[in-house]
Amino acid sequence: MIDTATLQKLGLRSGEPVRFRKGDSGRWFAGKMSGVALDGSITVFDANGNARSLKPERVEVRRPGGRGRLTWQTVSDVAITWEQLQLW
Repeated sequence: MIDTATLQKLGLRSGEPVRFRKGDSGRWFAGKMSGVALDGSITVFDANGNARSLKPERVEVRRPGGRGRLTWQTVSDVAITWEQLQLW
């Protein structure tokens, strides 16, 4: 089961463009964010429409960096930052 409500709690959006790697190295593949599975993996649809469940450390989204420029950041880093902002 895919939970899109959890995405919103983590500061992510369903359908958001992402990039991911199949392994620790290699080229990046484009995809779209879909949701969070029960095991904590991120469900992504690749360019061909195939669903993939990946560890949050392997998926990156675009977020403003220190100077406001969009940079690629791992989902695990974005989720931690978003949770800390909610405390304030």
